[in-house]
Amino acid sequence: MTSKPSVRFLDRTTPPHLITLVLLTGVAALNISIFLPALAAMTEYFETDYAIMQIALSGYLATTAVIQIFIGPISDRFGRRRVVLISLSIFVVASIGALFATSIAAFLFFRMLQATVASAMVLSRAIVRDIVPQDEAASMIGYVTMGMALVPLVGPMIGGALAEAFDWHATLTFVTFCGVGVLALCFFDQGETVAGSGTSFADQIKTYPELFKSPRFWGYALCAAFGSGAFFALLGGASFVASNIFGLSQFWSGVALGAPAIGYAIGNFFSGKYSVRLGINRMAIIGSLITIAGLGTSALITFSGVEHPLIFFGFCVFLGLGNGLTLPNVTAGLISVRPHLAGTASGLGGAIMIGGGAALSQFAGGLLTIETGTLPLQLLMLSVSALALVSVLFVIWREKQVT
Repeated sequence: MTSKPSVRFLDRTTPPHLITLVLLTGVAALNISIFLPALAAMTEYFETDYAIMQIALSGYLATTAVIQIFIGPISDRFGRRRVVLISLSIFVVASIGALFATSIAAFLFFRMLQATVASAMVLSRAIVRDIVPQDEAASMIGYVTMGMALVPLVGPMIGGALAEAFDWHATLTFVTFCGVGVLALCFFDQGETVAGSGTSFADQIKTYPELFKSPRFWGYALCAAFGSGAFFALLGGASFVASNIFGLSQFWSGVALGAPAIGYAIGNFFSGKYSVRLGINRMAIIGSLITIAGLGTSALITFSGVEHPLIFFGFCVFLGLGNGLTLPNVTAGLISVRPHLAGTASGLGGAIMIGGGAALSQFAGGLLTIETGTLPLQLLMLSVSALALVSVLFVIWREKQVT
């Protein structure tokens, strides 16, 4: 298509409204971060080790990565609407199960089942690409993923406040009601955006080599993986940093965890405003450079002997800002390499991105001790951000080779 089709809110015969797509990404983002301020309290409740409890983050991300491999091809075959509604229904049931879990094994089982909500992140992007061309897709994705920016800003704060006022169970109650609300909204508003019945799942699998053989797909996917990997590394270590190194309460830990989201929201806004004008590659470069500059400055200050929560978390705003500029644009790039495989590319790209994030979050959590301070985590985030810049520069180099 060359232009955005007509959209009517709460009309299942037209594509979903922008509000619906924002909330779809928002509920997925909320489920990742809302419980993080209460991680220490949950460890005590289930009488387990912090490393085991942290699987609730890293294991969830790993499960999300696996699910995204299949969600894309399945939605290309059976349609976006059906997959979204089924996935959200499973998510609601899993949230209720996690809420009433009495053992760490049961909790982690339902926590992994909650990862079905990953379809919301994958398919919201694919739906955008279904209805608009590449540069316009980057712009619209920038607005859509503001849900993934604003929710992590307030999500940990809400989680920390609920945990202090009641206990960690209140966070899951909140998530459950959010899931029910978004499920109802999608049922009444989300029209199908895939024309026809698509291709069979087996045929979709056969198209994987077409993507895997594309250097541009790998460049965009790795840029997304390394760029977001810095953020997931922060999530893996931030709870330890906030509570053990800086001694922050659950509420203020939630506030600190929301710092990158401030920058991400701003970055998403500028992506929506300038991606069409400047192009996706240039925007990705600008975003990567901003991230490197912010994290590099933070690491230098810490290396000089100054450690303070305002410095550590304050400079993480630049991490969010850089990702807000980079991720919508490289995402639009990777799903536009082969437009007829938008859902498959979105799923595979998301799997690479989230899978790398799972590994980095677990690695970051085990990297820190009170003796090391925050510097190992800062250097890790800086290193992978530099690799994100290298990846998008590779895409530009490759495009010049084939022209």
